[in-house]
Amino acid sequence: MANIKSAKKRILVNQTRAARNKAIKSGVKTASKKVIAAIEANDKDAAVKALTAATAAISKAQTKGVYHKNTASRKVSRLALAVNKMA
Repeated sequence: MANIKSAKKRILVNQTRAARNKAIKSGVKTASKKVIAAIEANDKDAAVKALTAATAAISKAQTKGVYHKNTASRKVSRLALAVNKMA
């Protein structure tokens, strides 16, 4: 355990941010799984709606600094490609 006051604060701040980031990433994963589940069920309408929600969640995570912009873009692109392949 740290002895210096500023180091103790850094530990607390890092724990708080790690918990926030974990929650946001978990939400993105859940949204992505819903898109994949709709694709596997061959439900185009549900897949498109889930894709919209997943895209919003990923964009929000990128805005918050949880994901790098290229990572967010890659995730959205892969999901969109999978939905568009359903046709």
